[in-house]
Amino acid sequence: MEKPIVFFIGKPGCGKGTQAQLLSEVTGWPVVGTSSGLREIVAAGGAVGRKLKETMDAGLLTPYWFAAYVYLKILFSIPEGGNVIFDGTSRTLPEAEIVTESLKWLGRPFHIFYLHVPDDEVQKRISLRKEKEDRRDDHVVDKRLEEYYASTEKAIALYRKTGILTEIDGHRPREVIAAEVRGILKM
Repeated sequence: MEKPIVFFIGKPGCGKGTQAQLLSEVTGWPVVGTSSGLREIVAAGGAVGRKLKETMDAGLLTPYWFAAYVYLKILFSIPEGGNVIFDGTSRTLPEAEIVTESLKWLGRPFHIFYLHVPDDEVQKRISLRKEKEDRRDDHVVDKRLEEYYASTEKAIALYRKTGILTEIDGHRPREVIAAEVRGILKM
């Protein structure tokens, strides 16, 4: 049986990247995401890179069509029989619809894990992350949470309604969460 393409979604600082990396260490599947693809475009510079940097530095989500472009570019580059783990992809309702439709069209199984953590925990985690990493978007955590509630919750509702979402309590030790994810995926 073909293994599913895996997605981790949730609030900023919920542990998406950590869980994606832990699953990657077990499966060997690469971790990809629209955020890393967007950061590559920023690093390349130019007018698009500058506009994208402005948007990201302000803590705003990129237009859904831009994120969808990066997602589809990644999806269509997966070799036959290959697999990936998406970190933080499909944060808006139009993106969630594109993810669902594209994978159904390709006939690829997929699994979406929603790591749920309370806002005060997000604040604490991002504060700690600010001390360790230089993530400019972490300086606008309130704006990022506002964007989450305005956009990402609609994507989560779609996934929940279609039955392809697994909600996980992200307010536990990362090893416990990783074991739960592997158990759900039967790995």
